[in-house]
Amino acid sequence: MGRRKKGQDIHGWVLLDKPLNMTSTQAVSAVRRLFDAKKAGHAGTLDPLATGMLPIALGEATKTVPLAQDAGKTYRFTIRWGVSTDTLDAEGSEIATSDVRPDAAAIRDALSDFVGDIEQIPPKYSAIKIDGERAYDLARAGEEIELAARPVRIDRLDLVDTPSPDEAVFEMDCGKGTYVRAIARDLSAKLGTEGHISALRRTAVGVFEESAAISLDELADLAHKGRAFEGLAPVETALDDIPALAVTEEEASHLRQGRSIVLLPRIAQELRAQRRPRDLSGKDGSRMAVAMHGEMAVALGDAQAGKFVPSRVFNHSI
Repeated sequence: MGRRKKGQDIHGWVLLDKPLNMTSTQAVSAVRRLFDAKKAGHAGTLDPLATGMLPIALGEATKTVPLAQDAGKTYRFTIRWGVSTDTLDAEGSEIATSDVRPDAAAIRDALSDFVGDIEQIPPKYSAIKIDGERAYDLARAGEEIELAARPVRIDRLDLVDTPSPDEAVFEMDCGKGTYVRAIARDLSAKLGTEGHISALRRTAVGVFEESAAISLDELADLAHKGRAFEGLAPVETALDDIPALAVTEEEASHLRQGRSIVLLPRIAQELRAQRRPRDLSGKDGSRMAVAMHGEMAVALGDAQAGKFVPSRVFNHSI
């Protein structure tokens, strides 16, 4: 028997508009099959009941996944007042009800408590691990669990519509690790009512915006016509907000070997001027830059002490 094919070396980003009732893992598998790609991963899980931006990395783009995962996110979501569920969304079982329906003025007055650096207790139905077990597995088994509050950052939380007394629609810009379902729980409590998420859509992940997203059906149609690559964005798309360093072919060769290169004083000064705070999984990423040879990313690394030191090297071709 011949060896099973492992797939092709496909490199780039699929900015998928994830459909309803599909897990993020299922979405990655579907995209991977359409491209017959060797390697794939995603930048930030979306629940099955959530739709919208799910950036899927193929090949060398997977090396930039941590940047997208740590980037800010934008959500549009609806809270249905009057009913709380065990999962804090429409998929769960009803656990409490209330006759209170907050008006727009009361909602807006309460929102300021949820903007900035706040402490948030994650939902019990979440992927957080407790003694090696996922919280949602323990919750489904009927175990009583307590999750500690964690610091999260919310940059913007706006009420954008109240289509009925039972519903309110919001938009939120937030940092990594923020749970929209927990916002519904805590805001409902603040307003003296019950509530849960009835609709959730992610409209942006870092530099990836909704306007660039492609549906799974559109991608499948392109693949059927042999044009799947039209739905593939370059590896470099995830690096648009990172300072760029132009390098020569010789310097690119050194970097691909994992060797650092010396920066001219003027270049080093320019990169210092472009520094901004950047948290990468708890580490300081303010010195990060991307070395570019023409239009192609060669390496990610840190510009420090007059040198560029590579940390991730890309091995893809145009």
